[in-house]
Amino acid sequence: MSTKKHTILVAEDNPKQLKLVHFNLERRGYRVLTASDGATALKLAEAQKPDLLVLDIMMPVMDGIEVCRRVREFSAVPIIMLTAKDAVEDKVVGLGSGADDYLTKPYELDEFFARVEAQLRRANEYTRDAVQPSFTTGSLTVDFAQHQASIDGRPINLTPTEYRILAHLARNAGRVVTQPDLLSKVWGPEYKDEAHLLRVNIARLRQKVEPDPSHPRYILTRPGIGYTLAK
Repeated sequence: MSTKKHTILVAEDNPKQLKLVHFNLERRGYRVLTASDGATALKLAEAQKPDLLVLDIMMPVMDGIEVCRRVREFSAVPIIMLTAKDAVEDKVVGLGSGADDYLTKPYELDEFFARVEAQLRRANEYTRDAVQPSFTTGSLTVDFAQHQASIDGRPINLTPTEYRILAHLARNAGRVVTQPDLLSKVWGPEYKDEAHLLRVNIARLRQKVEPDPSHPRYILTRPGIGYTLAK
């Protein structure tokens, strides 16, 4: 059971699946909002400001990818995408639109709830072990105490996942962090082989923090090993 009554918005056009997920989330103590099309989901996200979004990709009126993109214009809320397709390309598109995680249909309810709880937990606990209050390199500052990053003092709108990546790299600035280590630290040990999750989020992060994302100055790739944040 959840200790705080988080609000979760579930957008799914399969009425049977939507009812099943709704019922089981409420049993676990969550407040649940539901939508059967993308346009309704977007309106609810704007009006109700839920703590987590679960978006099916294939929905009428507006698909989950477009909903995710539009939500990212005004919110950093954690987002899980649901897809009936298992191709890496489809996962990458979902992550590239701003999602934090994905789940392929059909899925077991236990796995679904584990992902929901993990996203809600990680959204609140990702900087408690910082030793120094902040880290600065060039124009980029990572404020561990405030869970924020800024360029020349201007806050950057990062998702919780993007911030966790940047914060972990900042704590290890100048050292190479391997892909498995970064995946395990940010998503959890069960994600250590999900390299595409990391690649897409690094690309999104560079778009937000780099002066020229095609020629990174801060977040550097070490081919075949991992990533490092320049000091």
